[in-house]
Amino acid sequence: MSSVGHKKPLIWDYLTTVDHKKIAILYLIAGGLFFLVGGMEALFIRLQLAIPDNTFLVGDAYNQVLTMHGTTMIFLAAMPLIFAFFNAIVPLQIGARDVAFPFLNALGFWLFFFGGIFLNLSWFLGGAPDAGWTSYATLALASKSHGVDFYLLGLQVSGIGTLAGGINFLATIINMRAPGMTYMRMPLFTWTVFVTSALILFAFPALTIGLALLMFDRLFGTAFFDASLGGNSMIFEHLFWIFGHPEVYILVLPAFGIFSDIIPAFSKKRLFGYSSMVFATVLIGFLGFMVWAHHMFTDGLGAVANAIFAVATMAIAVPTGVKIFNWLLTIWGGQVRFTTAMLWSVAFIPSFVLGGVTGIMNAAAPADYQFHDSYFVVAHFHYVIVGGVVFGLFAGAHYWWPKMFGKILNEKLGILTFILFFIGFHLTFFIQHFLGLMGMPRRYFTYLPGQGLETGNLISSVGAAFMGVATIVLLINVIYTAVKGEKAEGDAWGVGRTLEWAISSPAPEYNFAQIPYVRGLDALWVEKMDGNGNMTPAEPLGDIHMPNSSILPFVMSLGLFIASFGALYNDGLKNHTAVGVLILGLVITFGCMFLRSWIDDHGYHIHKEDLADEGVKA
Repeated sequence: MSSVGHKKPLIWDYLTTVDHKKIAILYLIAGGLFFLVGGMEALFIRLQLAIPDNTFLVGDAYNQVLTMHGTTMIFLAAMPLIFAFFNAIVPLQIGARDVAFPFLNALGFWLFFFGGIFLNLSWFLGGAPDAGWTSYATLALASKSHGVDFYLLGLQVSGIGTLAGGINFLATIINMRAPGMTYMRMPLFTWTVFVTSALILFAFPALTIGLALLMFDRLFGTAFFDASLGGNSMIFEHLFWIFGHPEVYILVLPAFGIFSDIIPAFSKKRLFGYSSMVFATVLIGFLGFMVWAHHMFTDGLGAVANAIFAVATMAIAVPTGVKIFNWLLTIWGGQVRFTTAMLWSVAFIPSFVLGGVTGIMNAAAPADYQFHDSYFVVAHFHYVIVGGVVFGLFAGAHYWWPKMFGKILNEKLGILTFILFFIGFHLTFFIQHFLGLMGMPRRYFTYLPGQGLETGNLISSVGAAFMGVATIVLLINVIYTAVKGEKAEGDAWGVGRTLEWAISSPAPEYNFAQIPYVRGLDALWVEKMDGNGNMTPAEPLGDIHMPNSSILPFVMSLGLFIASFGALYNDGLKNHTAVGVLILGLVITFGCMFLRSWIDDHGYHIHKEDLADEGVKA
C-alpha cells in the first residue's frame, strides 16, 4: 500500500522514523541543543578567566565544566551536526532513495542521543566528569567522582552509534550511487563523507577499547592502566590519540566537502583541480593515522619517535595546502555571489590557514616542549575546530537549509550572525596565542594579577560574548524563517550543480520518483548546460519500495541507557539491585535485536499512480 499523504502524530513519527531526512533533522536538533550546552560551558570558563583571582568557578567545579565543554563539543555537538548533513545530503547527491541500512541509521542516532543524555545526567547525580575531555588514565583512576564513570559509559553508548553510522555511509556510497555516477563523478562532499566514514571505521574501535579497559579498571578492579598494580597508563594515551587525531579529520573533512560544494556554486565555476582535491582528501585520511604521537611529544617517547611523528605531522599540511589553493583558484575569476554560506566559506580560508600554521609550529618537537600545556595549543586547536568545523557547519546550514526544510534562512540575519561570530572568534582565540607564549598554562582555573595576562584574558572573554550573541541571532533567524520564511524552489539558489538541487525542496519521501542517470561531474549542471530542465531518468516510472518505520531502534537504545545505570552503580557486582538493572537493560536491547531478526519486514510500496498524482510525469 502507499503511504503518500498518510500523516502520523509528529512525535511518534520521529520516534519511529527510518527516513534519512527525518533522522537528519533529529541529529540537527540534538546536536544543536548540545552545541548550546557546550557553548554555555565555554562562556562559564571565559567568565571565570576574565579577571585574575576570580571565584566564579573554582577548583573541581571548574574541572567539571572544562571537561564537559570539550567532551560535549567534540562528541555531542560537532559529530551529530556533521551526521545531520551526512543524512540530509549524501543520499540525494548520489541519487539514492535512502541509506543502505535505514534501521541501523535510526539505531545510530538513538544510541548517540541516549549516550549524550546519560553523560549530561552526571550533573544531577553526584557531579560531572572532572578528568579532562581526554580523561587520561592517571587522572581518571585518581578521580573519586562517579562523573568519570558517566563519561566512560556515555561515550561507549554514543560511540557505538557513530561507528554504526560510519559503516552505513560506507555501504551507501559504495553500493547505492545512481547509474553513471562513478567515483570520480561524486561531489566533493560525498567524497569527504566516504573518507570520513572509513576513518570512523578504523579510529573508533581504538577509543572503544581504551574506554572499555579504563571502565574495567574503574568499575571492576582490573589493572590495565594502574601503574601501582603493574599496569601502564601510557597505553591509554596511545589508544586515545590513535582515535583522537583521526577524529580531528573526521570533523574537518566534511567541512572541507561543504566548502568544496558551496564555493563552486556561488562562483559559478567548476571546482578547480577536482582530481587533486579527491587525492588530497584520501591522502589526508591516510596520513591522519600516522601522526597521533605528536600529542605526546613531552611523554618521553625518545628522539627517534618524536622525529618520525614530527615529519609526518608536517607532511599532512601538504594535501591541506593543495585544497586551499584549489579553493582560491575556484573563486579567482568567478562570478562570486556573497551569500551567507559563501561568506562563511571565504572567511574559513584565512582562519583555517592560521590554525594550520600554528599546527606546523607545534609539529616541531623541541618547540612543542614549550608550547605544550599552554594557551598556545588552546588557540591552535580552536582555530582548527572552530575556524574549520564550526564555520563549515554554519555554511552548510545556510546552504542546505532550504533543501532540509523548504525555506531559505533570512540573509540579513545570517550576515549579522556571521559578522558577530567572525569578530568574536578572532577576538577570543587570536590573543590566546600570545597568552600561551607569555606562559599562561591550560586547564588552570585562575591566574595571579601583575603577570601581564589580564588584558589578553579580558579581550578573549569579550570575544566569547560576541560568539554567544551571534548564536542567539541564529536561533532568532531559525524561528523567524519557520514562521515567515517563503517556500524555496527545488534549486533554491539557482546555481545548484549537484543532484540534491534537481528535486523539490524539501525532498519528497522517496527522494527521486525515477533514479537519475548521471552524465558527468556536476550532474545537474551538465543537464542545465545542455538545455534540459530535469535530470535524465535511468529507469521507467514504477512503484517505489520503502522501508517500514520501527520503534525498535529507540527501545534498543533505551535498553543500553538503562543497562549503563546498572553498570555504574554495581559496586564490583556487589549491589544486586544495580546488577538486576544491568541485566534488565541488556535483556531489553538483545530482546529487541532478536525481535528484529524474527519480524518479517518487507516494507511498503508507493504506487506510481500516487507519484503521478503528485505531478510526476511518466
